[in-house]
Amino acid sequence: MTRKALVTGGSGGIGAAIAERLARDGVHVWIHYLNNRARAEQTAERIRHAGGNASLLGFDISSWEASRAALDELVDAEQAMDIIVHAAGIADDAPLMGMDEGQWKRVIDTSLNGFFHVTRPLLMPMVRRRWGRVVSISSVAALHGNRGQANYAAAKAGLIGASRSLAKELASRGVCVNVIAPGFIETEMVAAIAPEVVDAAVAMKRCGTPQEVAEVAAFLCSDGASYLTGDVLNVSGGIL
Repeated sequence: MTRKALVTGGSGGIGAAIAERLARDGVHVWIHYLNNRARAEQTAERIRHAGGNASLLGFDISSWEASRAALDELVDAEQAMDIIVHAAGIADDAPLMGMDEGQWKRVIDTSLNGFFHVTRPLLMPMVRRRWGRVVSISSVAALHGNRGQANYAAAKAGLIGASRSLAKELASRGVCVNVIAPGFIETEMVAAIAPEVVDAAVAMKRCGTPQEVAEVAAFLCSDGASYLTGDVLNVSGGIL
C-alpha cells in the first residue's frame, strides 16, 4: 500500500525539498500551500516528472476552521495520512520591546497553532493502523534563542514541547513523533544573513541545503526510525 504524507509549507524551500525526497521513497505527497499555489505546483510537477505522486492542498493553517474543513474532506475521501511533516512557518522579526501583538500572533498562529490544527484531525487513523510518523521543523533558535526573534523562537520551542508530549502519548501505538532543528539553511528566510555571521556561528563554516534537511526528514518518516521518538535532531552544521 502506498503511504501518504502531508507536508505543510510545501511551497517553501525546506518543505518542497522534503516533499520531493519523500516522493522518491514512493510516498504519495500532499503539498500544502497558502498563497503560492504556482510554486507548490512546480514542486508537484517535479515530483510527477520523476515518476512520483503529488497532490496540492491549499488552506490557511493558522485557522482551525479552515484546516479542519480541508483535512476532514481528505479523511472522508479515505485519504488519511500516514505521515505529517509540519514545515510551515513564518518569521516577522523585531526586538520584543518594539514588537506589536500582530507580529507575535501571526508567527505563533502559523508555526505552533498550525501544528495543532493539522496534526489533531489526522492522528486517529494513524492510531488505528498502529503506524504513523509526525515530524516538525523547528529551529536552533528554539534551542538557543535569537535577538529579534522572540516570537519565532517561542513558536519553534513550543513545537518541541508539543512533539515530545505527543511522542509519549502515541509511543505504544506505533506512531513516532520527532523534531528537526535546522540552523542556517539556504532559503529565502536566511538569504540576507552576512557570510561572516554564518562563518562565526557554524562549525562547518557554511549554510546547509534544504536537501540535507530533507534527508533527515526522510529517515524519520521511514520504517528505519521505528525506535526513535520524542527526539530533536540538530541539523545545523555544528551550532551547539
